[in-house]
Amino acid sequence: MTPPLRLSRPGANIPVRLAVLLFLAGSGAACSPQSNEEPKAAPAGPITEVTLNAEQVAHGGVRWSAVTASPVTDFVDVPGRLVLDEDHTARLSVSVRGRVTNVRANLGDAVSRRQVLVVLQSEEASARRAELAKATAEATERDSALRYARSARERAERLLALKAGSAQDVERARADEAAAEASAAQARASVEQARTALSVLEVDDTGQIQLAAPISGVVVARDVVVGSVVEAGASALAVADLAYLWLEFGAPDAVAGLLKPGQRLHFVVPPSSDTIEARVLRVNGAIDPTTRLVTVRAAVANPTKRLRPEMFVTVRADTTPSRPAVVVPHEAVQLVDERPVVFVAQPDGKGGATFVRRDVQTGATVDGRTHIVSGLSAGDVVVTEGAFAVKSQFSRGKMPAGG
Repeated sequence: MTPPLRLSRPGANIPVRLAVLLFLAGSGAACSPQSNEEPKAAPAGPITEVTLNAEQVAHGGVRWSAVTASPVTDFVDVPGRLVLDEDHTARLSVSVRGRVTNVRANLGDAVSRRQVLVVLQSEEASARRAELAKATAEATERDSALRYARSARERAERLLALKAGSAQDVERARADEAAAEASAAQARASVEQARTALSVLEVDDTGQIQLAAPISGVVVARDVVVGSVVEAGASALAVADLAYLWLEFGAPDAVAGLLKPGQRLHFVVPPSSDTIEARVLRVNGAIDPTTRLVTVRAAVANPTKRLRPEMFVTVRADTTPSRPAVVVPHEAVQLVDERPVVFVAQPDGKGGATFVRRDVQTGATVDGRTHIVSGLSAGDVVVTEGAFAVKSQFSRGKMPAGG
């Protein structure tokens, strides 16, 4: 018997294969992007504290100490200038008219006390020298007459004792001696007067006037040249001891009212920021009608001679009385995110510490110390050295982690 014919429909198995292939392709397309994509790291936010161990603290040179309150004052900067201290300045002038024959010092020369600086020839000085010689000669003559009168009186007294002379002769001799004594005394007074008049001119043995420095210092002015004629009273040279200067400035009335003689103040010489101390000598009692300021004068010690007269300076004048406030070394204040901060230390007892960022408001910086207006209190322990090393650790902490 013939088996039944089984007819297969052309392409009957194709849909099954396509379905499998399409399913696999679809599954791969759907799963492939999700399996290759990695999760993104969230950006790290700013940190407020870091911890350093003892080795890191030592390597960064980090030091900390408790904040203390120090007296501070508010101040304003006013312009001023340095001038010669007139109490340590000498001006050489002549008392009579004369012609300059020699100048032995120039501007800037260092001179010593009693050193001859200017020599002049003067007719009046020659005349005074002649007067002294004449008075001396006359005094010598009067002294001789006195000695003769004294001898005559002694002789008359001896003769009277021997009954060889009269009492009248003795009286006459005594009168002559008294007159001679008066005449000699007058002559000696004339000599002293002539000598004093000559000594004022400082005339030497040749009849020339010698002007000597009355103090040791530096020549700061020269007003004569060789051959010039100097009138009586005219200044020839000026010598100043530059170890002493005056500071003069104009202050508003409100500021001048806070300044008292003997009070200390400070100034700087631009462009330097180093402060120099001065002591108030005098505060003018009147306001300048032109500037509407009160002139203040202060004494400046200048032992190194670094400061010079006519230097322009900036004076820091106090505007408020002294009061206690928190100050820290200028290095302790750092800029983080363009804001001033300090780092409060919390030591761990093992040489390390945790450092907490503290935002502060700063005031003026004077002599390397910064006034903290707000953000710190006395007793807070802050980084005073190596603050930049701590700041660097904060900067590293803000960097996002890499994948």
